[in-house]
Amino acid sequence: MKSNIFLILFLYLVGHTYLKAQTESGKLMSFNEYLNQVKNKNLGFAAQKYNVSMAEASVLTAGIFPDPEIEIETSNNGVGKDMGYTTGGVISWTLEMGGKRKARIETAKNEAEYSKLQLQDYLRNLLADATIGYIEALKSNVLLEVQKESYQSMLRLAKSDSIRYKLGDISRVTSQQSKLEASSLLNEVYHMEGILQQSVTALSDFIGSDTTGKEIIGTLNVFNRNFSLDDLIIHAVNKRPDLLSSRQNINIASSRIRLEKANRITDLGISAGADHNTAAINEIAPSPAVNAVKVGISVPLKLSNRRNADLKIAEMAYSQAKTEYSQVENNIRMEVTQAFQQYASVQKQLQQFDNGMLKEAEEILKGVSYSYQRGESSILEVLNARRTYNQLKQNYFELLAENAKALIELERKAGIWDIDF
Repeated sequence: MKSNIFLILFLYLVGHTYLKAQTESGKLMSFNEYLNQVKNKNLGFAAQKYNVSMAEASVLTAGIFPDPEIEIETSNNGVGKDMGYTTGGVISWTLEMGGKRKARIETAKNEAEYSKLQLQDYLRNLLADATIGYIEALKSNVLLEVQKESYQSMLRLAKSDSIRYKLGDISRVTSQQSKLEASSLLNEVYHMEGILQQSVTALSDFIGSDTTGKEIIGTLNVFNRNFSLDDLIIHAVNKRPDLLSSRQNINIASSRIRLEKANRITDLGISAGADHNTAAINEIAPSPAVNAVKVGISVPLKLSNRRNADLKIAEMAYSQAKTEYSQVENNIRMEVTQAFQQYASVQKQLQQFDNGMLKEAEEILKGVSYSYQRGESSILEVLNARRTYNQLKQNYFELLAENAKALIELERKAGIWDIDF
C-alpha cells in the first residue's frame, strides 16, 4: 500500500516538473495565456485603438475658437502729389453665434463614444474567433491522440497475429490484413499531425507572433451552461456593443442636426484697427500727420440658408439611424434565439454519449477481440468493431468541440463572456 502511494506521488512530481519545465520554456500554451496575448498583441485590435485616439483628439479640435486675422496695409495717397502715405493695421475675429462650438463639441464627443463602442464590439468578435481557433487546435490535438491510440492498439494486434500465423493458428491473409490495417491507421496519424500543425500555426494570426511548434493544453468537456433564452435576449439588447453603438449613432445624427441648425445662424465679424497718415506737403492742400482708430462689425448675408440641403440630409440621416437601430435589435433577437437552439441541439446529442453509447461500443470491441483471440470470430468482425468504436470516439470529441463552439457563439450573440478552461 505504501509503495503505491509513493509511486503515485513520484509520478505526480515528475509530471508536475515536466509541465513546469515545458511552460517555462515557452513550448506549452494555456488558454488564459493565449487569450491575454490576443488582447495585448493582436495587430488588428491595436490598429482599431487608433480610431478611439483620433476620435478623442477630434473633441479637442472641435473646441477650438476661430483664429483672429491681422491685416497690415500701406498706401501712397497721391503719386507725385506729395500727399503723404497711409499705414494701418486691422485685427478681425469671427464671433460664432447660435452655439456652433458647443454643437461641434457635442458631435465630436458622441463620435468618440461611438468609436469606443465599436472597439468593444471588435474585441467581442475577436475573443470569440480566437477562442474558436483555439478549440479547433485542441480538437485536432485530441483527435490525433485518438488516432495514435487506435494505431498502437492495431499495431499490437498485428504483431500478435504475426506470431499466431507463425504458430499456425491463423492464415497468412488474416495476418496480412491486420498489418495492412495498422499501416492504414499510421497514415491517418500522419494526416492528423498535419492538421494539428496547421491549426496551431493558424493561432499566429490572433496573437501577432509565430505559434508553430506550440503545444496547447485544455479540455473540451467543460463547456456546459444552463441559460434562459429570455434572459439572454434581454442581456444582449442591453449590453451588446454593436447595438449600443447603433444607439449611439442615433445620438450622433441628432447632434449633427443641432450642428447644422447652428451653422445656419449668422456669425458676426468684429474688427479693430488704426491708421497713421504722414504729413502732406502739397502746396494746395497741406495737412499734418494724423492717427486714426477704427472699429467695425461685419454681417454675412446668409443667402445660402434658402437652400437647406445640409439640414435635410442630417434629418434624413437621423431617421436612417433610428431605422438601422431597429433592424440591428431585431437581428440580435434572431441571432440569440438561433444560437440558443444550436447549443441546445448539441447538448442533446452529447446526452446520447453520456447515456453510455461510447462505453457500449468499447465493450463490444473488447468482446469481439477476446473472441477473435480464441478463434471464435473473424478478423473482419474485429476490424468492424474497432472502426465503429474509433468512429464513435472521434464523433464524441468532434461533438465536444462543436458544443464548445456553440457555447462560444451563444455567448458572442448574447454579449457575455465567461469562457475559461
